Amino acid sequence: MTGPLTAILGFGLFGVFCLAVTEKILPVPPSHVLLLFLGMTAAPDDATLGVLLLVTTLGSTTGCLFWYATGHRIGPDRADALVARFGKYVFLRHATYRRLGQAYRRNHLWASLLAQFIPTVRNYLPIAAGALCLPVLPFAIATLLGAMLWNAGFLITGYLMRGGGQDSITIGFRIIVIVVALETMFLLALRYGPACRRRIRLVLG
Repeated sequence: MTGPLTAILGFGLFGVFCLAVTEKILPVPPSHVLLLFLGMTAAPDDATLGVLLLVTTLGSTTGCLFWYATGHRIGPDRADALVARFGKYVFLRHATYRRLGQAYRRNHLWASLLAQFIPTVRNYLPIAAGALCLPVLPFAIATLLGAMLWNAGFLITGYLMRGGGQDSITIGFRIIVIVVALETMFLLALRYGPACRRRIRLVLG
């Protein structure tokens, strides 16, 4: 994996931007892997780290806007059918997509922001935003802020791990495992939480 990444990084900041855009469209490698790698290998000083944060944030937002434009073009019915048919292949359940689409209708600013911290959703929920014709400027601003916070956490972690006299690969692997575990717990809570709350209310009367 590091071979292709290193080759792309040979194009400088343009390569970093392309990686960030591509990760939003097709999350391979996952964003936390990519950002940790960039923080550990492509940021020799604080100034470069800040530039990487800016470029990756713009790239992530551009990728989300690509899906927003796709959703806007195909409309809500076709977007819903698309997720129903292909969502399972990218770990996006149709029921999850519809619940979060409803959250967009209630408060699209917070939904756009928080979507950046939810696995898979941060990549594909912008389809719903576009399909629902949400205002593009508030969507872009909220997405930009969420992407900046998400990217900063992993870039800074990778940067602090660089040259620390420890096994960076082992530490990075542990961090990724923890993140994936937390994301899995979040998805399970999102999927089964409403049913559990209903059962609790029935038991308590």
